[in-house]
Amino acid sequence: MTATTTQSTLLRRAWALPQAKIGLALTVVVVGVAVLGPWVGPWLTGHDTTSFAGKPFQSGGIAGTDGLGRDVFTRFLSGGLTLLIYAVLATALGLVLGAVLGMLAGYSGGWLDSLIMRGSDVLLSFPQLVFALLAIAMIGPEGWLLVLVIGITHAPRVARVARQATVAVKDADFIRAARMYAMPRRRILLREVLPNIIGPLMVELGLRLTYSIGYVASLSFLGLGIQPPTADWGLMINENRIALVVEPWGVLLPVLAIAVLTVGTNLITDSLASAAAGTSQSGKPQTAKEASA
Repeated sequence: MTATTTQSTLLRRAWALPQAKIGLALTVVVVGVAVLGPWVGPWLTGHDTTSFAGKPFQSGGIAGTDGLGRDVFTRFLSGGLTLLIYAVLATALGLVLGAVLGMLAGYSGGWLDSLIMRGSDVLLSFPQLVFALLAIAMIGPEGWLLVLVIGITHAPRVARVARQATVAVKDADFIRAARMYAMPRRRILLREVLPNIIGPLMVELGLRLTYSIGYVASLSFLGLGIQPPTADWGLMINENRIALVVEPWGVLLPVLAIAVLTVGTNLITDSLASAAAGTSQSGKPQTAKEASA
């Protein structure tokens, strides 16, 4: 079975679950706001993200102003795109790096397996947020560093999942047949192993994306992620928290957006996990007829 066919089957099973539709709807709404917001915001409010719109923390307009008198709604509409880009890039890096290392470890075994897994254990011993804080404090809050650090901290967890899935299929008949024909290891991993572990990797993709969003927003809130005057949801929470009682929208809007996006991606991930495990909508194992549908 090819990777495309396996992935298509997994997506069909996941889409049959009601929670997948809800999760996708929530995610699309927030992603739409993040992607279209930078262009729609100035047209809708008449202000850009850095222009003076009124007195600090003044009620008025759609969502009032922040501590520097900038329009909150404009900054909210423009504040999600960078966060999403960083989160997606970090997730992609972690998934690719972890999948490669996990497949190599699971397929090769021996000293290479031990070396990769013990290296992963060392990285796992450091809390992800602490590791990111240490690296950013040493080098500075650069965007590329944010992506690199979060991606690297995701890789060990993805590698463990990929290794376990690879070990489960590496002695299958189709793998033995590929070895009989002297197929190179690289081709066996890409053409035979990868299509058969795509389910667990898709689940990891959703999980890592959810965590990446939280990490990027958390680092921005702490002042070590996206830097001012750039509009960013995590940064907005930090900038406006001192006036939460007086003018709450500067905090509530980005918090709601991050929360809805996290819930949406979690629902999608749960659906992918159920589909990968071969469960039906009721949570019971699928029959052979249902699984082949």
